[in-house]
Amino acid sequence: MTQAISVRLDEAALRALRMMEATGMTRSEAIRTALIDTATRLNDKQALAAEVAVLESDAEDRAEMLAVADLMESLRAPG
Repeated sequence: MTQAISVRLDEAALRALRMMEATGMTRSEAIRTALIDTATRLNDKQALAAEVAVLESDAEDRAEMLAVADLMESLRAPG
């Protein structure tokens, strides 16, 4: 099912739309693609943030990361 919407674009959005249309996309394709790509990126960021939060809350994992960092630092050439 599709639904028509109306939107007002500022100059930056119009430039971006023209760039997308220059690739051969229709105006509708360009707008749909931009919306879906942006939503996907936002979802990916939220998923990554959740994964980081889980890792940061794992005391054993944090201790191992610190031990590896200490080891790497000890192996570094003096400088």
